[in-house]
Amino acid sequence: MRNRSQSPKKQQQKMTIDYTEVPMGATETDSTPSNDGVFPSSFRKQESVKTLFPWMRSYMFRRRLSFAAVGAAFIVVGSAVTFVMMKRHDNVPNLGGAGKFLGSSGRIAPDPNLSAAAMNGLAAMASARRKLQIATWNIAAINNNPFEYWITYDENPSYEKIMTDIEAFLEQPGEKDVPVSAVFTEEMFGQLEKRMDGVGWDNVRSYWDGDFKNRKIISGFMKDPLLGSKRLASMPDRITNTINVLGSDEPVCRPTVINMYGGDLSTLPLWWSEWERFMFDTPLSISNKGETVTQPPFKMLQPIKKAKYPDITEAEEKVSLPLQTMCGAIFDAILVHMMNTVAQPDVWQGLKKTMVENLNKQKVPHTLDILENVYGSSDIITLQEVSGSLIDQARRRALGQKFWIVAPGELDAVRDQNSVIFLSKETFPAGPSAEITPLVEASFEEGVKVPIANGDILAITATDRDGIPFVIASFHGDTNGLATKPVLSAIVKAMHSDSALITHKLIFGLDANTYEKAKPGKQQDVLEWGKHYVSYDLTSCWGDVPNPANYTTFNSRTYLQPQLNKACKKSDKRANGDVNPKDFILFGKGDFRIDRTWKDNTGEKKYIEDMAFPTLNFPSDHGILATVIEPVTPS
Repeated sequence: MRNRSQSPKKQQQKMTIDYTEVPMGATETDSTPSNDGVFPSSFRKQESVKTLFPWMRSYMFRRRLSFAAVGAAFIVVGSAVTFVMMKRHDNVPNLGGAGKFLGSSGRIAPDPNLSAAAMNGLAAMASARRKLQIATWNIAAINNNPFEYWITYDENPSYEKIMTDIEAFLEQPGEKDVPVSAVFTEEMFGQLEKRMDGVGWDNVRSYWDGDFKNRKIISGFMKDPLLGSKRLASMPDRITNTINVLGSDEPVCRPTVINMYGGDLSTLPLWWSEWERFMFDTPLSISNKGETVTQPPFKMLQPIKKAKYPDITEAEEKVSLPLQTMCGAIFDAILVHMMNTVAQPDVWQGLKKTMVENLNKQKVPHTLDILENVYGSSDIITLQEVSGSLIDQARRRALGQKFWIVAPGELDAVRDQNSVIFLSKETFPAGPSAEITPLVEASFEEGVKVPIANGDILAITATDRDGIPFVIASFHGDTNGLATKPVLSAIVKAMHSDSALITHKLIFGLDANTYEKAKPGKQQDVLEWGKHYVSYDLTSCWGDVPNPANYTTFNSRTYLQPQLNKACKKSDKRANGDVNPKDFILFGKGDFRIDRTWKDNTGEKKYIEDMAFPTLNFPSDHGILATVIEPVTPS
């Protein structure tokens, strides 16, 4: 994840955003001190004892003093009553909340009008027996490789047989571990050499003759850790695997097994002719830094720098463009060879076509169908890793009629993974009031780098139909969950820094990326995360102490992807996969209590334990988490 550092000037500009809400019928108070002219001169400056005593003996002074004493008594009593009431409704944080940031003497006084609106709204909500239904879901960015993760595909036994046969091919190749030149032939290399010489690249025949053609395809190439650390095969795959082109809803895919390419890969000669044409003869129009650039894929490749990838030699760095092109071709040739060895081409290509249609091309429609048909009754939905395309499509569907669909002001158009919030128009008739994401980001602890990127955080304010002011946030944590605690701290700090926001009720849906058995110092432990949110007088849909074995993910990588060091055997999917309690919904412990909570990895409000997902019917590697909460009424 990219780290974001903001200049003081930029932070100051962001802090000017208007996030204050004044409910109907309320007026803003004037906090400007009264003019000194209304007070006697003896209250404005020190006078000598000689001139002060006459004032003390005067009738007017005693009269003013009496009025002041009575007024002070009213203020003290009123303040005490207000404090007790607000404490009862959690509007005044204890030392575990604002005190962490402001100190016991640095609390911001809550806006009295908004405090009253919040308390009255909660009372009205309780009186009407109204509850809030909230859902959160990391819908996961579209994965262009349908084979990358183990899926549950009971409808077609061929899937599991092919995947286990590929696993055996790579783990125990035996006589199948043939030389590279038996798969990517001398003739193919000669044609590639001519192409690369033609575009002015340095010649790499010495690498071919002296090394690569004699390597064994599995032990010497696919499982060579040094080849992986040099990025000679994974780098060209990352850049050319799937290319989004201007003027088309469909991306263009390199001819390979591990993407959505739909052409015929039944023989190596068929594959090679299409691969060569794609890399060198297919001009593609892409957007590069706001400008349209039209070029064939080989021109999109980037040099591999030793400064970033130290295992590459200086000699290899100088020829990294042709060297990675050759290695990329060898990698794809081996994949095609393996698939055609373990299964008939029509079987595995038919299977791939079905998987691409359901897991890739129909991912957005499937996701929106579940949100619309199963979770359309929700009051609040927080989503993570949302593409711009899904946002646009949701707004055009019935979802756009039912929900305010709120995206970050700084949308991430590069990674195309954004946190988004859906607000029910019935529950929040006025819609979102303002985005306070910049205020949250400006509230990180100074000098601490938090691993977030544009689009990871979305925080907004909104007032519901009973006049309750809310802060609603959605967040996608980094892979190791190390940003999760700092982001919550920043949200709390931001809310406690303002007299209006401190009265708001927090609803926070997130992919916390927490772990049952975290690596100390490298991953976020789920129980430590629970202690962290409880320290702010918050609780979760799982209660104060989350169950480490209450999983919301179950995914593991197969052997059909570039990072074989992360591959899981079929028998180890559960033990070595990502099976963890990652997703949460947080809210104020003194504001709401749980009515019921459920998780869902089927799209039918059911969760099947020990089932790897996504599936053809459930398009994400995170389960949906939903809860129904009701207001806490004072005793």
